[in-house]
Parts: sequence; structure tokens; C-alpha cells
Amino acid sequence: MKKTLNSVSHRQFKNVLDMQLPNRSAWTARPMIYMILFATFLFSACKKYDVKDSNSEEQSVGAKNGNATPNSLNFYDNLDLATQKQLQSVRVATARYHDIENAFGDDYEDIGLVMPNMGYHFLKAGLVTPVFDLQKPPILVYNKRADGSFELVAVEYAIPIDPQSPNTPPEGFAGNADEWDFNTLNTGWWTLHAWVWKINPDGVFKPMNPLVIVR
Repeated sequence: MKKTLNSVSHRQFKNVLDMQLPNRSAWTARPMIYMILFATFLFSACKKYDVKDSNSEEQSVGAKNGNATPNSLNFYDNLDLATQKQLQSVRVATARYHDIENAFGDDYEDIGLVMPNMGYHFLKAGLVTPVFDLQKPPILVYNKRADGSFELVAVEYAIPIDPQSPNTPPEGFAGNADEWDFNTLNTGWWTLHAWVWKINPDGVFKPMNPLVIVR
């Protein structure tokens, strides 16, 4: 690419020289215009490169801290492609709940359940049905930031245990990676976490996330 650019620039310069020598004043002005345009081109190219490099660095730091970035689901590249697409649709469907006031407005309620390596659970009881809807998780899981505000870290699905086949987990995400928890202690539900807003190094469907330090 560098050789091509230099060759083109040399031909353009020679053509300008051949055409403009008879007119001394024009010869003085034209190359200056070309130099300005060429410098502008180089500056724009460098700016684009810097932005791209900065974004890549930001995403790398975010991944190390477990924070979600636009490409954070790439961390789970061992998953089936269909599963990854479904997880992305979950992010789209729940992005508005980064503002916890939107969760309250949609009838999610604080049920007082705070779990280590999980966080604070907010339930919308009307969504706990036998039908799995990946875009309508019944539970939103938050943690607290250093300033006390809530940060959305995961969603959780809840399906009532079928008494006719109590040992059969629900059909959830595509593939076979999801890990349903047989929760009979208080709820009688199958539950499933999906860590779509904070990277879980143990796996997107693991109940616990070692990166979540509950405040």
C-alpha cells in the first residue's frame, strides 16, 4: 500500500510540474493545495486508526473487569451460534433495565433476595409461567456500584416445576449449555441465570459469578 501511494503521488507531482512550469505563480500555488489536501487525508486516516485502537483497548479492559461491552458475548465463543444469537436478543430486550426505574415501572419488585456472587433479585411474578420466553425474564439481577447505584448484571428465568415430570428441566436456550437449577426450597421453580450484562468466567449459565462482589 505504501509503494502504491508513493507511486501515485510521484506521477501527480510530475504532471503538475510539467503543466505549470510556464506559469510561475500557478506553480507556486497548486502544489501547496495538493500538500494541504494530502496532509488532511493523512490526518483523517490517523484519527480513524486511533479511534479503532482506543475502542479495542476499552473493550479489552472491560472484559478483564467483567464489564459488558458491545462485543462482550464473544467471551462465550464456545457456545452454539444459535445460543449466542439468542443471548444477544436478551441483551436487546433488557437493555432498558440498566435504569432500574424502568424495571420498577414494568412491575419488577425487590423481593429481598441478596445472594453472594449473584446480587440483588427483582421479580415480576406475572412472568413466571410454564412458557419459556427468553425476551421476558421474570427476574432481573443487579449489584451495587461503589456509589450505591444499581448495576444490571444478569437475568434469571423461572419456570414452575411440572408435577407430572418433576425431574425434566424446561426447554430453554438453543443447544445444551443452559443449566437449570431445581429449586424446591422456597419456590418450586426451575431457575436459570444468564450473565449477559457481566462476564462470568465460569460460564454464561452458571448460577454464581466470581466477579460479582455483592456490596
